[in-house]
Amino acid sequence: MAKTNTHKITIKILTLVGLIATLALASVGGLAWWAHEFTQSSVQTELQAQKIYFPPKGSPALASPKIGPYLDQYAGQQLLTGPQAKAYADHFIAVHLQEVAGGQTYAEISSQALANPTNLQLKAEEQTLFQGETLRGLLLGDAYSFWTVGYIAQIAALVCFVAAGIMGVLTLRGYWHYRSI
Repeated sequence: MAKTNTHKITIKILTLVGLIATLALASVGGLAWWAHEFTQSSVQTELQAQKIYFPPKGSPALASPKIGPYLDQYAGQQLLTGPQAKAYADHFIAVHLQEVAGGQTYAEISSQALANPTNLQLKAEEQTLFQGETLRGLLLGDAYSFWTVGYIAQIAALVCFVAAGIMGVLTLRGYWHYRSI
């Protein structure tokens, strides 16, 4: 009798722990799903406000082999997602920045412009590189990075929901077992 009573108490405790784990996993999954929705919605809202569009299909802007193969799939579309932001930053802005000052970066041209304050070409290149590298950095650092974090949160949410489902089934089996003894 003592052995059956101990077994029944053990099953009851494990069932209660299973119920708590199920609720915890479902709650974490819900929070992760909210994080996914929040990050991707925020990124899309901010990108939409910027009104950045990919060049239209067949445009000379897409003719370069450094640009076209990466951006043709988005031709004419408004930039609204993290993957689009990465493609635009890496294969449109970066390619054009390489053409500004012979491939030199803002930091390199800025140093030269400081040393030659009357050189208007260096000042113009400095300004263009600063603006281009800033936009590229924002697209990669804010839009693409946060979009990716949201995608990871989505995966985490799905894993938590599946684990909660499995734990819920095991908890119900434990409860049915408890009632049968």
